Amino acid sequence: MNTLQTRFGEVSYDAAQILQFPEGLIGLDRLQRFLVMPNRKEGPLFWMQSVDDPDFAIVVTDPTHFFRDYLLAPDEREREKLGIDADGACHALAIVSISDSREITLNLSGPILYAPATNRGLQVILDDPRYSTRTPLPTVPAG
Repeated sequence: MNTLQTRFGEVSYDAAQILQFPEGLIGLDRLQRFLVMPNRKEGPLFWMQSVDDPDFAIVVTDPTHFFRDYLLAPDEREREKLGIDADGACHALAIVSISDSREITLNLSGPILYAPATNRGLQVILDDPRYSTRTPLPTVPAG
């Protein structure tokens, strides 16, 4: 068991739990290893804690909880980087931001693709005008 001192206190983890980002996150290519940790409160939010920099953590969520029609499928190049074939499971995560005015937004144009079979992640940029880096949450979640 390994430990990491973070803003959440000491976190114990097994190396098999680490989510690998071979290319890092966009703009943060040196951060390649993360732990996904549930939020302490009930709800659809999770923390991604960097193992490479214990001071860095982001909040992520499954965007389909709020936007039912937000469905992504990795292309061949992305599947190769994730280490999965065409039938391999892949989930999208969106980075959550909270502005100074307390508005909560999701980055739907730069989602994180996650392959549970390989524990690899990849952040991609979508060329789709429907999505923004600061997409406000709808007033009522899809459900």
